[in-house]
Parts: sequence; C-alpha cells; structure tokens
Amino acid sequence: MFRKFIVVAIAATVLPAAANAQAFQNGGFEFGTAPGSFSTVGAGSGAITGWTVGGAGVDYIGSYWNAGEGSRSIDLSGNGAGSIAQTFDTILHQAYSVTFLLAGNPDGAPVVKNIDVGATGNATASYTLDSSGTGRNAMGWTSYTYNFVAAGTSTTLSFASRDSSPYGAALDGVSVTAVPEPAVWGMMIGGFGLAGMALRRRPAVRFARG
Repeated sequence: MFRKFIVVAIAATVLPAAANAQAFQNGGFEFGTAPGSFSTVGAGSGAITGWTVGGAGVDYIGSYWNAGEGSRSIDLSGNGAGSIAQTFDTILHQAYSVTFLLAGNPDGAPVVKNIDVGATGNATASYTLDSSGTGRNAMGWTSYTYNFVAAGTSTTLSFASRDSSPYGAALDGVSVTAVPEPAVWGMMIGGFGLAGMALRRRPAVRFARG
C-alpha cells in the first residue's frame, strides 16, 4: 500500500492535470443513429455522436463493409468531399498523438484516396491510401499517426476528404493520447528510483517472541 501511494504521488506531481469538461469520444463511431447498411449524413447533422459533419456530407457505414474495428466506420466522401470534426478539451502546450485507421471505398475511383487531418493552431497534414486490390470484405485498413501541440484549452480535430467523387477514404479507430515530454519521463523514472530507494531503506519491523 505504501509503495502504491508513492507511485501515485510522483505521477501526480509530474503529469499535468487533465481537463474534464469534454473528453474526446466515439473515435470508433459506434455511437449514433443506426446506419443500417450505410446512410449518407449531411452537413450539420448530429447523427454521429460527438462529431460534426461538414462539406458534402459523409457516409455512415454499418454492415456495408468490414469496419477497421467494431462494427461502424465512415466514408469521408458522401455525395462528394465531406468532413467530420470534433472539439474536445486539451491542455495548453501539451503534445498529443492521434492514431487512426484508413482504408478506401472500393466501389469507385479514385483508387488513391486523399484526406487532410488538422487540429486547431497546427499545420494540416495530407494522407493518401492506395485502395487497389481491396474489397468490402478485405478493406486493407492501415494505421496512421498525426501529431499536434494544443494551442488552447480546447482543440478541434478534423478529417476531410480531398476526393470530389462519392467514393472516398474510409476512416475508423480514431484515438487521441497525450504524449509526455522527455523531461517528464525523466522526472518520473527518477522519482520511481527514489521511491524504490525509500522502500529499500525502510527498517524491518521485528516482533519479540513471547
């Protein structure tokens, strides 16, 4: 119990306190209006919990093809190039890593799908995925990473199709993780070492035999 208390106390002193008003949510798109096989969701719709739809809308995919995780995913091109965005709490100047899965709608051109990913106050990054040789039962989901540093106490993360056709990039499995600075890791490791030394130096308690 003493050891657990020391570890928790050290972590609390070196890691920034997390904001708790609006955490990032529904990165797998499992929550929202049931899409059936799929449904086209227009700009401004609240059909996908936590996300705002923009542009030419997106397709909310249910059973139409195999999801990257869970049972639902997104085609970022609905009737054309669409987008989704979510605003959530962040810690000013904290680094974050966004991981996500991409595949491509196999039903039509272009074969190479293109998207932009951005976060408030950070440069937008472009990603491409070659969907040749894939199909609805073998989507070829691939993991990608986008990194950003929070410019404020809330950040809007966005994913936008750059393909004007209705056959865009498929998105699933979005997660956002705070990345401790190297100095913070050093403090934690040093703190754990001091905690270990303190535990080793605790005097043994002996009881007299009756």
